[in-house]
Amino acid sequence: MTFLARLFKKKEETPKIGTQLTFKERVAALKNLPRFFKMVWQTSKWMTITNALLRLLLSAIPLAILYIGKLIVDQVIFIAKTNETVPNYLWKLVAIEFGLAILSDILSRSINLMDSLLGDLFSNHTSIKIISHAATLDLEQFENSTFYDKMERARQQTIGRTILLSQVFSQVQDLITMAFLAAGLLAFNPWLIVLLIVAIIPAFLGEAYFNDKTYALSRRQTPEKRELDYVRFLGCQ
Repeated sequence: MTFLARLFKKKEETPKIGTQLTFKERVAALKNLPRFFKMVWQTSKWMTITNALLRLLLSAIPLAILYIGKLIVDQVIFIAKTNETVPNYLWKLVAIEFGLAILSDILSRSINLMDSLLGDLFSNHTSIKIISHAATLDLEQFENSTFYDKMERARQQTIGRTILLSQVFSQVQDLITMAFLAAGLLAFNPWLIVLLIVAIIPAFLGEAYFNDKTYALSRRQTPEKRELDYVRFLGCQ
């Protein structure tokens, strides 16, 4: 089938790529994460390590702030009962909490910077790999609509991988933060872990749902974008 014949092929011959994935298929897609992290590691080792360390530090700060807040509340209750003057220890606790809040903001801004730099390098790295692979292919393969759609999605996702990189790292950071908070709750009141789990379920389901819709929309639009590119090419001749 020639280049122009593929443009005007029947609609029923178009592969159905907008079908819903099953839960098992979505879970199976997680096996690609190790390869994804490997590519990130190959892009820049020191940036990956720095990003991981910054996120690890930021994950521990919420628990530290909660613990310092507990100590402050205990001191205030003690002062209210004994009618004593405000001790220097209380002011030190307030200063520590204030310092932790500033440190949290600094770490967040540093992580955003590292995500941006590492994401740009990763996009360049994957783009070079795609170009190198495309240079080894024949023209006949590019005339195959299904194969062309796959290459086009790979090209488009070199930019989207920057967002994916940040989202994956953020999810790992949230899991570490939850682990710290769960450990603190176990020491304080184990029943509060149930409240913690119930609180994160709506956010998790909402994020998973809209991420799935965004990816499905982008995937469905790839054949339409290909046909528009064909028409634009013909119109410019």
